[in-house]
Amino acid sequence: MTIHRFSIEPVDSRRFASLCGQFDENLRLIEQRLGIEVRNRGNHFELIGDPAITRSAEAVLRQLYRETRDHRDLEPETVHLYLQESGLENLSEALAQDSHHQPVILRTKRMTIQPRGPNQQSYVRSIQEHDINFGIGPAGTGKTYLAVACAVDALEREQIRRILLVRPAVEAGEKLGFLPGDLSQKIDPYLRPLYDALYEMLGFEQVAKLIERQVIEVAPLAYMRGRTLNNSFIILDESQNTTLEQMKMFLTRIGFGSTAVITGDITQVDLPRGTRSGLTHVMEVLKDVKGIGFTHFQSKDVVRHPLVQRIVEAYDRFDQRQEQERQERRHDH
Repeated sequence: MTIHRFSIEPVDSRRFASLCGQFDENLRLIEQRLGIEVRNRGNHFELIGDPAITRSAEAVLRQLYRETRDHRDLEPETVHLYLQESGLENLSEALAQDSHHQPVILRTKRMTIQPRGPNQQSYVRSIQEHDINFGIGPAGTGKTYLAVACAVDALEREQIRRILLVRPAVEAGEKLGFLPGDLSQKIDPYLRPLYDALYEMLGFEQVAKLIERQVIEVAPLAYMRGRTLNNSFIILDESQNTTLEQMKMFLTRIGFGSTAVITGDITQVDLPRGTRSGLTHVMEVLKDVKGIGFTHFQSKDVVRHPLVQRIVEAYDRFDQRQEQERQERRHDH
């Protein structure tokens, strides 16, 4: 990593405001797409990252500054198109591949989180490099916890403006109607794993403040309809309990500068019998789409109590035996 410094002339505060975007959203988009850090004070810039990328990123910033000459406000869409046309993202991806032997570490104000094992490492890298990511696998593999850690890390580095935690309101064998309170109070117990991870990384008081200021929003999936989410980190947890329509609706809410992580366990579907899971469906639909990351966790990736791993493996063996017996019965008939 090196620091690349330069200045852009002429100095025009209106044009620099347009270049940086509202709440620096254009600079955050460049950071996210190219895997570099962008700092600026007025017309003085510092780019931190691989020298090949920071030099090219300077050229892109100068070109974008020229675009502001005719009193045009730079939209994130324009920045996105410039980055696409420059081919810089491909260079960034190639360099990221070379650095994959370096362990990933996430730092929040209260703690440092190091993903365990190659699959967790690859999951976090995928979240950092793609706008849409799927983490699929059994309980206890760190899918949700690491997604929350990545969201907190991005928020503290000001790469995003808000975190949204979303879950479908489907009960694991219980009925929501019998829980006390309004809808948000009924939903809260189902979002407890997300809250617990946030409290651990940010502290109870800070989480409460951020929820009050709507920097962190916790919502059932139904609340997402009709919204477009820019500069956000969105986590859809327990996504195996989405319908086909809900999954499509969720994925099409994602706007510029946003990252979405969709986690789920396809062996734990609680949808009504005969309803196909949106997660199993989307795995087929999007498997060859460029720019989407898929990480599949196995029972060996379980990081909870050792018994949890053995329980997951026992269920897998049992399901395989049952499937084998069904096949044999079919064959005999």
